[in-house]
Amino acid sequence: MINQFKINLKGILKKGLFLTALSFVALSCSTDGTQTVARFSVLVMADEFNTDGAPNPAIWGYDIGTGNNGWGNNELQYYTNRTENVKVENGVLIISARKESFNGSSYTSARLLTKGKLEQTYGRFEARMRLPYGQGIWPAFWLLGDDLNGTEVWPQIGEIDIMEYVGNKPTSVFGTVHGPGYSGGESISKSYELMNDRFDTGFHVFGIEWGPDYINYYVDNVLYNQVTPKDVPGEWVFNRGPFYIILNLAVGGSLPGSPNEETVFPQNLLIDYVRVYKSSNN
Repeated sequence: MINQFKINLKGILKKGLFLTALSFVALSCSTDGTQTVARFSVLVMADEFNTDGAPNPAIWGYDIGTGNNGWGNNELQYYTNRTENVKVENGVLIISARKESFNGSSYTSARLLTKGKLEQTYGRFEARMRLPYGQGIWPAFWLLGDDLNGTEVWPQIGEIDIMEYVGNKPTSVFGTVHGPGYSGGESISKSYELMNDRFDTGFHVFGIEWGPDYINYYVDNVLYNQVTPKDVPGEWVFNRGPFYIILNLAVGGSLPGSPNEETVFPQNLLIDYVRVYKSSNN
């Protein structure tokens, strides 16, 4: 389903438009001039975060707690919906990871999702963000398939990681797909490297354009990867139904490892906007 939200045109005019990144193992195809680009131009949702306080409850919900085995990744944080961990302030959504004892965990943070509120099959999904820094810091902007019939589980439901990043490598982000036969360490992924810049010192736009037989990955309007059905060793599950958005800031886990004595807290993931588009043919 697709919920239509009121669009803040002032916010859209004051901020630019466009797209994303995320990775694990570089197994995807190279880019070339034949790729499908910019097919999605009808704005479905634009959250510009122009109202201070809690995130818009018509768009965002929360995952609370530690999840199963640290959300399946051995993560160390306890996710909350407290203002200490998530708030909108001065036109920016701030997700804060803190070092503190809370309900048996040594760290807190937040994980927001649009499940049951904004779900869509295909389109352009983008966010303008400034990323945090430090060993053990792991933010992500991603899509997860909704289990509509209540019987399928990950990775059969599919996962599209638009932007993923580990805080001790501030010049690199990666984009990934997970599905049956290509999940976890076998996922299809490619990284994008900034030249003479870092992702923790300024805002960058991360996005995908996703159609029935391709997913294009962008950073700052640069197309750096395309994944198609021929690139995955299992079923192409990205045409099975709607996906929802997740924004989270993890601490520790299997990918980045734990924080060390040089990791400074709090660390903040700053989100200037999140926008979703569909095709005019839909």
